[in-house]
Amino acid sequence: MVADDPEVRAPPVRALFVVSILTGSFLLFLVQPMIARMALPRLGGAPAVWNSAMLVYQALLLGGYAYADALGRVRPRVQAVIHVVVLAAAALTLPIGVRAMELPQGAQPALWVPWLLAISIGPLFFAVSAQAPLLQRWFAISSHGRDPYALYSASNVGSFAGLIAYPLLAEPLLSLRAQSLAWTIGYGVLVALVIACGLALPRHAPGEAHVRHTSPPPGAARVLHWIALAFVPSGLMLATSTFITTDIVAVPLLWVLPLGLYLLSFTLAFAENRAPAEFCEKLAPIAVLLIGPILISGNQDHPFVNAGLALALLFAVSVALHARMYALRPAPDRLTGFYLVMSFGGAIGGVFAGLIAPILFDWTYEFPLLVLAAAPLVRRQYLFALFARFWRGDASVVRIKLLSLLLGVLLALWLGLSNPGNLLGSKPQNIAFFAIAMFGLVLVGRRTPFTFAVAAILLVYGGYQSIQFSLSGARTRSYFGVYTVRDTPLTRVLTHGTTVHGVEVLRSPRAPTTYYYRESGVGQAMQRAPALFGPGARIGVVGLGSGTLACYAQPGQHWRFYEIDPAIERIASTRFQFLPSCLPHTDITTGDARLSLAREPSASRDLLVLDAFSSDAVPMHLLTHEAFAEYARVVAPHGLLMVHISNRYLNLAPVVAAAARAGGWKAALLVFRPDSRQANEQAAGSDWIALTRDPALLADLVRGNGAWRPLQPQPGFPAWGDDFASILPVLNVLWGKE
Repeated sequence: MVADDPEVRAPPVRALFVVSILTGSFLLFLVQPMIARMALPRLGGAPAVWNSAMLVYQALLLGGYAYADALGRVRPRVQAVIHVVVLAAAALTLPIGVRAMELPQGAQPALWVPWLLAISIGPLFFAVSAQAPLLQRWFAISSHGRDPYALYSASNVGSFAGLIAYPLLAEPLLSLRAQSLAWTIGYGVLVALVIACGLALPRHAPGEAHVRHTSPPPGAARVLHWIALAFVPSGLMLATSTFITTDIVAVPLLWVLPLGLYLLSFTLAFAENRAPAEFCEKLAPIAVLLIGPILISGNQDHPFVNAGLALALLFAVSVALHARMYALRPAPDRLTGFYLVMSFGGAIGGVFAGLIAPILFDWTYEFPLLVLAAAPLVRRQYLFALFARFWRGDASVVRIKLLSLLLGVLLALWLGLSNPGNLLGSKPQNIAFFAIAMFGLVLVGRRTPFTFAVAAILLVYGGYQSIQFSLSGARTRSYFGVYTVRDTPLTRVLTHGTTVHGVEVLRSPRAPTTYYYRESGVGQAMQRAPALFGPGARIGVVGLGSGTLACYAQPGQHWRFYEIDPAIERIASTRFQFLPSCLPHTDITTGDARLSLAREPSASRDLLVLDAFSSDAVPMHLLTHEAFAEYARVVAPHGLLMVHISNRYLNLAPVVAAAARAGGWKAALLVFRPDSRQANEQAAGSDWIALTRDPALLADLVRGNGAWRPLQPQPGFPAWGDDFASILPVLNVLWGKE
């Protein structure tokens, strides 16, 4: 055999290209959470920062794919030279880091955050993102026309590995500086691999076969179909992240799972073994019909089960639609154009879910809308042979069967929504759900009728209720989340997703409630403030919520709230009475607290309250030793810092204890659990830590209350820093703690 025999060259060439594609994709998805983590102290604790980052990544990915497609118009060896030059030019921006820019006062984070991320990581991300389509094209050339599409599975395996490696390995084990160095070394390895792949290209391509397209171009309908098949999974990935962390369970790191499953869906959909993809294609219609409405029904008795169902739905739909895209793929000579269209569809799906939906909707309506959009796109096939036999017969018989099923869906929808004469009992939507589900299962395989059944079941089992709630004006959505104000006969309640942020007792609107009850840690500190700091105490509160703490204000005191979200300021000022009744001329500074406090004079607060942790999305940058050094500067030498650490999923006491030890603070912890009488007064359990650099002040605060106990550092637990922090050691969900 000669050296250029394709049977000799193919195995080593394939291995080289697989390793190169894996390496590039690994680095690409390792850098995504890394740069977001680097930016956290500068961007603040916005929970939507990840979605903003994803929009930037998708836009850069689109640019990289467009570059790869354009590069395919020149000879293979010239492509290699150009790409190596691009990689070398991007290397001039190493090491990875966030540009030294500060969020301008009053800037819109939805616009400013993507801009900062783009200029920080743009050149490197652009260069590496072109790897997958470009190297697949080179592989087809180097291996004499072998099908390169299976290598896309390797690309997404590498992407998934990089994504998971960051929270599990890189963040817990390496400082940000070490992470940046390791990524730089990996980039150097990648450049070497790309050069090796370039050398594997034939020196003399036969004619123009590898430069010009030889297969017929896809029609406009086919291109639009590709875009739709890419749009829905991409949008659904971001919508699922928002939905489960807003309306189901706000567990830290949960955002990793939707993106990870989305990436794995490509691995199955583009694999040579078609059995897993075909199984998901059969499962997807059932998931769309049954799981989607269950999730939006509002039943949160089993939040982790619901989160699992949402992830299963995302994965089944993503595999099914990406498998349809694989089935409709063009010849290898049009590979880069195919990936460019796919990237475009993914980018506009991300724009819809991450940018447009939060502006248009007051709730996460993008989630059910994208579930509905998946219905006509799933593969048209009957679930069971029985259903296939049901649809046999002449056209008139089939039309009668179809009309009967559609009338059944309409009847069930009407009864479920109106329930005339209480015909279906106290929960008519449950009976309507099962009826429409049965009709819908028979309709699988009939595109338009099945889509109608999915729309009906989404409407009757949660959708109509959500629309009514939106029309009532009870919801507000901002860049930072979805807020809901609910009234009961006795109370008015503010929730951020599933987390309570304030309760007002309507008959006694000045009474402190929930985490701020009189016997709580902060309640005791507020009541003692006149004695500890005099009548002119200077008090700062990070986190406004419903404004409950304002009702501890005394004449002569100087108060200031620090609130990141202007929407919360409007809600607290207009929907609740704490601020208007207790502190009508409130001083509120809008913006991230750490950045706002950096502009405060030294020793300007006698009592500073950190209440940014009652929500289950933790702003990590407010718990680093650098942040506590800022608090030490702002709080007077004989002042007091109160930190709220109540959290369903994280044990933050070791974090604060380590920061206190590093900063020379004295600290005590009060865990308050209300009795039945206090619970009737709307008290809620809370954990508060008091910190001061004045031991006498701490002794004065805790005197006479045995519930306070010294805060003991956890042996071996390091203080978090802007350069090093990991929530894995304190994640109760991971360690099975309550």
